[in-house]
Amino acid sequence: MTADQMLNPVLSVAIPAHNEERYIARCLESIVQSARLASRQVELVVALNRCTDKTREIAESFGARCVVEDRKCIAAVRNAAVRATSAPAVATLDADSWMSPNTVSAIIQHVYNPRYIGGGTIIRPERMSVGIFFSLLMLAPHVLKRGVSAGMFWFLRESFNAIDGFDESLVSVEDLDFALRLKAFGKTHDKRYGTIRRHGITTSCRKFDRFGDWYLFRNPRLVKEIFEGRNERAANHFYYDTER
Repeated sequence: MTADQMLNPVLSVAIPAHNEERYIARCLESIVQSARLASRQVELVVALNRCTDKTREIAESFGARCVVEDRKCIAAVRNAAVRATSAPAVATLDADSWMSPNTVSAIIQHVYNPRYIGGGTIIRPERMSVGIFFSLLMLAPHVLKRGVSAGMFWFLRESFNAIDGFDESLVSVEDLDFALRLKAFGKTHDKRYGTIRRHGITTSCRKFDRFGDWYLFRNPRLVKEIFEGRNERAANHFYYDTER
């Protein structure tokens, strides 16, 4: 790797983190390994949100730049992470998810391709059960009708700035909202919203571990409220006030 590559990363990965000491090492290690396989320099940026555990210590041990955003708003935390990056291209990844070995290569191939405005990826749960399968079926109509993928976003910084990042007025589904606005922005420039399919990400099943594999299937009203994006009671119950 040349000195220029080390000083000028081609990709930054922005990670929001609220008390993620159980997961963030695996997340960061997967990025480091994927970057090494791609022979690319990747910058790591972690936005610390009300952390009282060892998240910062672990993140910095991987060479990550840490910034603090303590508002109880995941969109604001995502924005803080992205805005602290320095590469022309950015990917976002949740702290309880991890990349495949070839994810970095796939991101770079897509994000610098002029056909794409940006995009998302295929998400695989770390485990599967009958309950999780049917719970995911409950989510599918809400996602499929929007025609976008999420999980890990990749885009050029200039596109992020053009659509003003994640909407901080939303308490949930800020990721899908971002995807829809990115896709719409791409259409105005004759560019496609893409999906990385072969080299996606894996995400933890901690919500299912916490609430039970059948929880979402048995609570369709909660699912509906979460996808409204502005129901603070539902968002607090399922996202913000759960133990890590």
